[in-house]
Amino acid sequence: MRNLKIGFIGGGNMARALIRGLLDHGLPAGQIRVGEPLPAGREELQRLFGIATFADNATAAAGVQLLVLAVKPQQLAAAAASLSAVLPRPGPVLLSIVGGVRTAALRTWLPGLPLVRAMPNRAALVGAGITALYATADVDREARALAEQVLTATGRCVWVGEEALLDVVTAVSGSGPAYFFLLAEQLAAAGRARGLDAATAQLLATETLIGAGQLAHADPNLAEQRAAVASKGGTTEAALRVLHDGGLAALIDAAVAAAARRSAELADEFGSP
Repeated sequence: MRNLKIGFIGGGNMARALIRGLLDHGLPAGQIRVGEPLPAGREELQRLFGIATFADNATAAAGVQLLVLAVKPQQLAAAAASLSAVLPRPGPVLLSIVGGVRTAALRTWLPGLPLVRAMPNRAALVGAGITALYATADVDREARALAEQVLTATGRCVWVGEEALLDVVTAVSGSGPAYFFLLAEQLAAAGRARGLDAATAQLLATETLIGAGQLAHADPNLAEQRAAVASKGGTTEAALRVLHDGGLAALIDAAVAAAARRSAELADEFGSP
């Protein structure tokens, strides 16, 4: 890790999460370069992390072993155009964390370079993320390992064998934090409706969300964890029966299907060469 030279195209929240994680894992600040068009963004990156920032993408990418594409989907074609002619072949591993842009488009804009696509989630901002990665068969083991090494700086990683599965990943883990936040919001609202003050209801719901996550992290057998709370004939069993009878499983399935479908639609919108 200490010998890795890494560049970022874009210095937004997810790029900052990765930079923070890499620094925490021992990568020297002098090994990180960021291309960021906004002067205020460059100044803040320098202040927060002590890294080199550049208005010009080509300068930021010079001499790096891995280049993270971290711009908005609608900005990627222009960013790639600023890099295509200046990146050497063979050159750096490209790691795209840009949602909704498929490898076919990326390879058209930036041909001849090993490419890994990744779908991180918002929990990466606090070092508790889960990221899914995809690479085509021509990307070698070393390039894959390098991309995974970088992404594990913000949490765990999994690989998927088909690019289309990244749409499902987006629906499950990319959007997933919002589902849990919604559940916690509704728990707090139900508590308020039954007499708890707002602060107490929110604290109970939030800390329960955090604690349940820690329990699941310690033992990921979710069915067993649920059963451990729901003693026969008890309060939890009564509540779960209402959720089951109300069609919670079907609602969750439909929600994930809708998110996956929308992810594919956005890929069609932004991901065409």
